[in-house]
Amino acid sequence: MRKFEDWKKALLGGQVAFGLVLALAPWLVGFAAETPAAWTAWITGAVMVLVAFAGFAGYAFAASWVNLAAGVWAIVAPWLVGFAAIAGAMWSHVVLGILVAIAAAIELWQECQPGKTAHA
Repeated sequence: MRKFEDWKKALLGGQVAFGLVLALAPWLVGFAAETPAAWTAWITGAVMVLVAFAGFAGYAFAASWVNLAAGVWAIVAPWLVGFAAIAGAMWSHVVLGILVAIAAAIELWQECQPGKTAHA
């Protein structure tokens, strides 16, 4: 059980870190003046961080589903919101979205392994 808990903490910690980087990306990468891209990064990054903290509070299964969806949203947002032409914003969203989605998918896979209790 200890190994599973270590994995869960590492994956949730990664989701927190990636969410923070996405939320800070408008300033780090330089697209803070691009309103749609910046707001998408701030809101999506904040959701990722808050949801990952909920995972630490005992809601890891549900939090991972939400962060999987948030990661997929970050990947497609540049085209759906209309800022794909802003390279820094587009790549920030796509790369960090992929990383969050992968971490969330691994967490879900770990949660669904045989021997785990039912999730309610």
